[in-house]
Amino acid sequence: MKIGILSYHFPPEPAFVPGSLAEELAARGHEVRVLTGFPDYPGGQVYPGWRQRWRHQTYSERLTVRRVPRYARGDASPGARRAAWLSFAGSASLAGRRYLRDVDALYVFQLPAVTFAAAGLLRLLGRVPTVLHVQDVWTQEEPPRPGESRLRSDRFDASLRRLYREAAAVAVTAPSMRDLVVAAGARPDRVRTVLNWTDERIFRPAEPGPAARRLIRRDDRCLVMHAGTIGVRQGLETGVRAAAALGDRMDLVLVGSGGEERRVRGLAAELGADNVRFVEWRSPMDMPQLYASADYQLVMQRDAPELRGTVPGKLQAAFSCAAPVVASTGGDTAELVERARAGLSCPPEDWAALADRFWLAAAIPRAARTEMGRRGRDAYLREMSLRAGVDRIEALLHEVTSGAARRTNLALDR
Repeated sequence: MKIGILSYHFPPEPAFVPGSLAEELAARGHEVRVLTGFPDYPGGQVYPGWRQRWRHQTYSERLTVRRVPRYARGDASPGARRAAWLSFAGSASLAGRRYLRDVDALYVFQLPAVTFAAAGLLRLLGRVPTVLHVQDVWTQEEPPRPGESRLRSDRFDASLRRLYREAAAVAVTAPSMRDLVVAAGARPDRVRTVLNWTDERIFRPAEPGPAARRLIRRDDRCLVMHAGTIGVRQGLETGVRAAAALGDRMDLVLVGSGGEERRVRGLAAELGADNVRFVEWRSPMDMPQLYASADYQLVMQRDAPELRGTVPGKLQAAFSCAAPVVASTGGDTAELVERARAGLSCPPEDWAALADRFWLAAAIPRAARTEMGRRGRDAYLREMSLRAGVDRIEALLHEVTSGAARRTNLALDR
């Protein structure tokens, strides 16, 4: 097959799902053409050594990557983000009409950033069957600021509904997300679950290592680690309150940073939670040893309907590293942990319930913790691995191209 891939981000950005998918499909004998922008994530500035220009293509065996210019947003304001999306839509539509004109199927990653670009390409490319891989469900863009017209937001909603409606298949990253995309316009019979995978070249079982232990450990008490963004979605205040209630029975270490870091640090200080510590952001390459140096990985989400149908990437990373999990979440994430018997779970935003899970986690013998991690690793390989995910995406691409061919033949027979 000739497969087109539309993705807002692509390696060398930390976009391992579209990057590894493209490489694996090419390795399986498909001709793959990627349409993306110049790397600027997460800082919003084009990476050093890169210069935006109109014609930029790289080639390897069966894989071509075409990059098009877009507005470098510089900051994370809604206006700058919207300008970046719209500029990418214009560039991708202009380049994609020729670059992707003869693909057999189009795979679209990372809605909502590519919503306008995908809508434009579908109009230009005609009846190319499209697979949407939905990472997050947005029923609408952020509300307009005071004095700003809702026109752009309404156009966004309309474009998104059209994409869901016209897609030959929609892949969702969690089972409960199916209901959300159907409510947003997708046909129920076209929705499939394809769990995301992690970067398996990095996230794999490892030995602790003395430097990693010194970084996060003070002694041999039970240590629960949260690695990643300290933001609104995670609701880490609940974790701080739960840990503070247990005094010297366990340690909670938060590795990373984010918009809520100051507030979470302030709460820990207010509660006198000496067993809650903060470690600055570390390279992904460091994480497997840090995972191995901790006893559990903490996966947290707030209690919001749209989050119950999402699985945060740190769960796949923990499972792939054979790290047992404490999950303070609802919906699919908690269900995956319980089904795999890979850790403990409790309802989100309930610090007392989480404190109980922390207490139980500390009481579980080390051999049983190791067995939890092994079961999580087995579940990852079975349901969430690169091979499992690409198998499902490849099957969807075959399915939609076969369906398009049948419809074309029926039309010719009339």
